[in-house]
Amino acid sequence: MPSNLNLDYYYGNEAEQYSFYRIPKALLTDPRYKSVSIEAKVLYGLLLDRMGLSVKNGWMDSDKRVYIYFTQEDAMNLMSCGKDKATKLFRELDKDGIGLIERKKQGQGRPTRIYVKNFILPPEPGQPQQPEQAPPPPAPQTAENQRSRPLDSAAVLTAEIPQSAPLEMRGLDGGFSAPNKTEKKNTDLNDTDPSIFPPTPAPLASPPAGQSKSRMRMDEMDRYRELIKENIDFDLLLQEHPYDEETLAGYVELMVEVCCSRRDFIRIAGEEMAAGVVKSRFLKLNHEHIAYVLDSLSQNTTLVKNIKAYTLAALYNAPTTISQYYASLVSHDLAQDAAGI
Repeated sequence: MPSNLNLDYYYGNEAEQYSFYRIPKALLTDPRYKSVSIEAKVLYGLLLDRMGLSVKNGWMDSDKRVYIYFTQEDAMNLMSCGKDKATKLFRELDKDGIGLIERKKQGQGRPTRIYVKNFILPPEPGQPQQPEQAPPPPAPQTAENQRSRPLDSAAVLTAEIPQSAPLEMRGLDGGFSAPNKTEKKNTDLNDTDPSIFPPTPAPLASPPAGQSKSRMRMDEMDRYRELIKENIDFDLLLQEHPYDEETLAGYVELMVEVCCSRRDFIRIAGEEMAAGVVKSRFLKLNHEHIAYVLDSLSQNTTLVKNIKAYTLAALYNAPTTISQYYASLVSHDLAQDAAGI
């Protein structure tokens, strides 16, 4: 066991300066993802993060579907596992497993393209959408109930020993990945600019019998609305700001509108931004970002002619301006204290 590293605490807003990988909450709460192992969910979070690099490099196919390059060596290095484990995790996520990714070989020594699929699922047939309830508190752990507790088959960890088949008998995906011979060589993970950009939902297909396109559109908006509310802890915001319910609901609807937009570009502060980049930024907003936007906009005393565009820009820029905003407030307060005001 490694020795204690004697790590320091976080002070003030220091946590905002670091980069993080994010695993979608739906993978942990939706029972349809219960069969997916924790390791595979972590790998999916790494693949989502790599989507930001694909957007910058313009890696999209003829149907404008974003794809990434992520080798087995990448997974082995980031997850500290062996080749057999990495192969198993990719298979668990692939179309033969849960279907969260789709790998397409290009041949001729070119690297495999990986399409990261949208994790947002429609509600199960006959199951009305209900607000998520907090799980009951766990029962106290005692020696008696530990002995009597039945083994949950879904909780059994997967084996990490090598598979029985020899390496030379496996398919091409089981060996080392082909070298990346693309024209754009900057394929290393950029830890200073992470992204959880999800694939843009495909254009509405023909609806099932008895269901209109407008109904499908409403279902998509409902899914994004629930996801955004979870990300920003909407109920907690309402408790902290009971008189701003309409304003907070307006923020949510504005973000839903952007996330469901079929446009290629969205205007932010007078500039045309790629729609995927804007959606990615909105799906990264959390409780602190929304509280910051609410506080800063409430202090604005100038006349805003286009409040929708103004709010859209404030939400988009929140992750990059929140630290400077609070640092400025602290400096202002310290200056007033020193002046005896």
